[in-house]
Amino acid sequence: MLTGSTVGLRARHEEDIPILLKEMWDDVVVGSRAEGSPWRPISPGSDDPRLKVGTSDDDVVRFSIVELAGGTLIGAATLWGIDTHNRFAHIGLGLTPAARGHGYGTDVVAVLTHYGFVVRGLHRLQIETLADNTAMLRAAESNGYVREGTTRASAWVLGEFIDEVILGLLAAEYAPRA
Repeated sequence: MLTGSTVGLRARHEEDIPILLKEMWDDVVVGSRAEGSPWRPISPGSDDPRLKVGTSDDDVVRFSIVELAGGTLIGAATLWGIDTHNRFAHIGLGLTPAARGHGYGTDVVAVLTHYGFVVRGLHRLQIETLADNTAMLRAAESNGYVREGTTRASAWVLGEFIDEVILGLLAAEYAPRA
């Protein structure tokens, strides 16, 4: 398990799936804001990659997020779009409703960043988020990510277009949080 100050990132377990499905992926609003495609319900046992445990995809690593204090499952994190030639990847995360607003996201970004640069030896990490997602923007920027641009009205979310912000961090700029 990878650990931060308040969270741990571990392999996804079978018993995580029903909790993540109920707490995060069945939520139309959260799902619509988190995914780049229209929300649709996920059937248990479907081939949706979020429901997979122990996948061997070379371009994605899925983690479950647990609170270190009690071991409670509080979300999911992903290093995705891993490009081993250009040594580049994207990071993303989602927290259960009860876990939001407690600073866990900042710690998750720190742990994913450490994993990408130190464990995987990547050169660049990138985050794309909706412009009104102040929690993710704050979590990224507090970990050294720099706003590199905005793609105007690029995300169709529940009946409206929303800007997306692209943030990046290079390995040479990476300074682990104390």
